[in-house]
Amino acid sequence: MRKPFIAGNWKMNTNISEAVALVSEMFDDLNCIESVDRVICPPFISLQPIKEIIWGTSIELGAQNMYCKAKGAFTGEISPVMLKSLCKYVIIGHSERRQYFFETDLVVNEKVKSALAAGLLPILCIGETLEENEAGKTSDVLSRQVKAGLQDISAEKEFVLAYEPIWAIGTGKAATGQKASQTIGFIRDNLAAIWGNENAESVRILYGGSVSGSNIAEFIKEPQIDGALVGGASLKAKDFIDIVRQTAALKQP
Repeated sequence: MRKPFIAGNWKMNTNISEAVALVSEMFDDLNCIESVDRVICPPFISLQPIKEIIWGTSIELGAQNMYCKAKGAFTGEISPVMLKSLCKYVIIGHSERRQYFFETDLVVNEKVKSALAAGLLPILCIGETLEENEAGKTSDVLSRQVKAGLQDISAEKEFVLAYEPIWAIGTGKAATGQKASQTIGFIRDNLAAIWGNENAESVRILYGGSVSGSNIAEFIKEPQIDGALVGGASLKAKDFIDIVRQTAALKQP
């Protein structure tokens, strides 16, 4: 059975003191729920202070982005080598990176390869826009993103996939659990076509997009969905703890 996985993407929110306060508020409760992988993805500036708080626990840290080069004259960028000493995971290909910073499938693939080479575990995000969804292009978009994002990546590499329909991110318009499960099943079929059924079944695939404590059960009860990439609700300690608790209860081994 794939271990459930809940990650909180704080995006561009919280300064250092606010980040420390938020993690401190949720620490005791999160630390007790070891049947779920719990990952916090704060802004870069807070990785080190949060690492000091969660040191020695099973709570993990993730970065929200990275550049594909190890070092060099790339002003303002953060490399995977820099992140390796701070966190275990890194979000790659988030729709906001694709939309606002014009990251192509090729760029995403280069980042995935660089993260793996540095020993980081990518959380690779894929998803279609509202226009693509309404035009019936969801399957084509997701197939392209999976194949391109994982180009030249071997089946032995560990990573997490996150399906985030762009039309559901921050809008309150979450997909239904049944529809999300069907789509994630399609994504897993694409992985199977690349690596075979056994390898595809081992990959954890999350749902993301307006996930909250009030709807997490709808997604987690679906066998194809292994967890969630949580946005706004991860900025509220009680909400994030509630999401993790419900996941643990519904995904008992």
